[in-house]
Amino acid sequence: MMEREVVAMLKVGIQLYSVRNSLKVEPFKTLEKISQAGYKYVEAANHNALEDNGVGFGLSAKDMKKALDNLGLSIIGCHINPLNLERLPAVLDYHQELGNNQIGCDIEFFPYEDMDYLLRRCELFNQVGELCKERGMRFYYHNHYQEFQRFGSKMVYDLIMEHTDPKLVYAEIDTYWIMRGGQDPLKLIEKYRDRLILLHQKDFPKNAPQPVKMFDGIIDDKESITFTLFEDTINTNCFTEIGTGMMPIQDIINAALIAPNLEYIILEQDHTKLNEIDSIQVSMEAFRKYSGTEWD
Repeated sequence: MMEREVVAMLKVGIQLYSVRNSLKVEPFKTLEKISQAGYKYVEAANHNALEDNGVGFGLSAKDMKKALDNLGLSIIGCHINPLNLERLPAVLDYHQELGNNQIGCDIEFFPYEDMDYLLRRCELFNQVGELCKERGMRFYYHNHYQEFQRFGSKMVYDLIMEHTDPKLVYAEIDTYWIMRGGQDPLKLIEKYRDRLILLHQKDFPKNAPQPVKMFDGIIDDKESITFTLFEDTINTNCFTEIGTGMMPIQDIINAALIAPNLEYIILEQDHTKLNEIDSIQVSMEAFRKYSGTEWD
């Protein structure tokens, strides 16, 4: 097979969910430590976005942007929950002023109970995408493993992509959850390369207490996976610092480099045995061995 030309380098960022406990205790000090560790790009994950203007630090967009600028940090995305069409425009305006041009949805809408529900969710995603497009922004969908259940012969993830407008709804592919859903992240990256705008990278331990595939005896692939069930079946020992586990990260980077709209690969640590700041520093150092990435 002919090798594809590498078209760009991926800038490495950090998902702030990785330091969520530290942020609760000392939010601005945590941002300072992230900057001191050497990260320059951050993606926020906010589940109270409508109550706190979209980022969670209690500042106006102008002051929040000044704080980020002073630390040498740029916000390159944010998970927004809930997606309330009446109140979302104010959140988008906040992010536009902040300098963030893309927002996403991660975990709000499962279980995907039936096709009618799925189609209604897709219509909402299109509407959110339209609100973003009006502001020169982009909306993206972030997967977990539930999207790799099937309705008939098709995976839920493929149905979401089929029933949303590719000019309004983009993809933030999480390779860890794709793998845990029993799918090949390289194939999904190739299939949705034109819609891929952010890439999430975690890692799976070499001696994990669970099998890689969640549907391999951990949970029934026909079961309705609620958020509670999702949390109850996740073993915190099935995460390790990125670059220290068994995921084919260099292959993932190589596959992603041909995605025309992708600029960032974002490291995310869902659970760690280390201090959170120590954890993201270990991941940074372990991740430096891969080619095709840049930090500046």
